[in-house]
Amino acid sequence: MPNTKSAKKRVKQSEKRRSKNRGYMKRIKEVQKEIDKSIKANADKEQINQLLNKAFKVIDTAESKGVIHKNNAARKKSQLHRKVKQYLGETAPITDTNVGA
Repeated sequence: MPNTKSAKKRVKQSEKRRSKNRGYMKRIKEVQKEIDKSIKANADKEQINQLLNKAFKVIDTAESKGVIHKNNAARKKSQLHRKVKQYLGETAPITDTNVGA
């Protein structure tokens, strides 16, 4: 329980930031799930690319707001892009031998 006026203010600020950050993280997870669902449903190339662009925008926004680190954002985008390219047949399937090489 905060005792000073400044500590009470910090609790309010922290709660406000926490709720905003959770919103950004929720949007990122939702768009990732959307891409997974559309891949499983065999969606067309154009729809997948639109979802990928939407995902990149959401991730970039979260990065610019300081919700996630820039390397985390880059990793998320890379993983999504690799998954989409594999679905579209533009790259080889992901296996243990070509991951991290």
